Amino acid sequence: MGTPIHLITILLLISAAVAMAVKWVRIPYSIALVVVGLAIGVFGLLPPVRMTPELILLVFLPALLFEASWNLDLERVKQNWLTIGVFASIGVVISMFIIAGILHMWAGMSLSAALLFGAMISATDPLSVLAVFRRLKINNRLNSILEGESLFNDGTAVVLFQIILSIVFTGASFSWPETVAKFLLVVIGGIAIGSVVGYGASKVISYFDDRLLELMLTTLVAYGAFLLAEEVHVSAVLGVVVAGMVLGNYGRRTGMSRSTSKYVDAFWEYAAFVVSSLVFLLIGLQVQLPLLIKYAPQIGIAIVAILASRLIVVFGFCPLLSRKNAPISPAWRLLLFWGALRGSLSMALALSLPIEFQGREQLIIMTFGVVLFTLLVQGLTIEPLIRLLGKTHPGLLGAREILDPV
Repeated sequence: MGTPIHLITILLLISAAVAMAVKWVRIPYSIALVVVGLAIGVFGLLPPVRMTPELILLVFLPALLFEASWNLDLERVKQNWLTIGVFASIGVVISMFIIAGILHMWAGMSLSAALLFGAMISATDPLSVLAVFRRLKINNRLNSILEGESLFNDGTAVVLFQIILSIVFTGASFSWPETVAKFLLVVIGGIAIGSVVGYGASKVISYFDDRLLELMLTTLVAYGAFLLAEEVHVSAVLGVVVAGMVLGNYGRRTGMSRSTSKYVDAFWEYAAFVVSSLVFLLIGLQVQLPLLIKYAPQIGIAIVAILASRLIVVFGFCPLLSRKNAPISPAWRLLLFWGALRGSLSMALALSLPIEFQGREQLIIMTFGVVLFTLLVQGLTIEPLIRLLGKTHPGLLGAREILDPV
């Protein structure tokens, strides 16, 4: 195969071919990449290509997080802050415990392994669903809730995973006050670093009118916020998300010309397209059918667990979060439940488990199995579900509740 450059070139060629093919085939681009990756892996058309936690967490994730947060409308986040905040914090914690409990009781997993799996699989990654939402002109509020939740719950899941992993490996006794204090410190620290980096970069950008320099500064913000947060042991995910939101909503408005803003938008749209293409293709390439078959019962129980936990969180909290002037309708609740896909972050966390961790292989394969299920089953059925809700229940689930008018 040659050097890594050759391999990356081939993967990009495959991604481009799939992107052209889906223009004629009604299937989400990201899902098509996973299917093609599966076919390549099963038939051995390429040498083994391995995802590593460093590749996902240090190279891919900052770019994806920054692009999404750069384009996230702060006003819409403010309007839905309670729903997003509850789903991305309390919802992730509850989901982790429900998943862990089901796996501990039904799959015979140790409590520590079940909690680790619950933490790393609770973060949603609905890139393909959001692509469908945008194409069908889904109501912007619903789009903002799902996208905002997916950005912020990544940070919660990573923090929970790291806390549980440190307890397991240090053998320290569990303490609620100490754990909650550590959780808050890591979260607040990540938000603080992101705010400082984003605000500082916004001020620097205001002194220049050079699109290449300003583009370079946005890149430094994306990766600098991540690395700085990692260095001081706070949430790197939240650091990037907050920095991107500050720069995108404040720095762009106060320090960037319209032409520069469009230039930066185009660059990050392209960067996210390339990175997400490689991620979804690599997901398909990771699958090892013999191991999936070996752990099929545990994967099946894990799928039931994530669906049950999501169902409880969404349908449990939505009645409490619905306001009279901005209700979360039954149709929206169903889409929030079924649209909660899992993706690259879960796989990166699974791959980052220490080699000496007992049951590491099982957790990795279970994670791959769950990610594949959510991408291929939920990802492929979300569009028919949206269209069904828009047509079959014009009163309760009418199109105006789900789709913006064209």
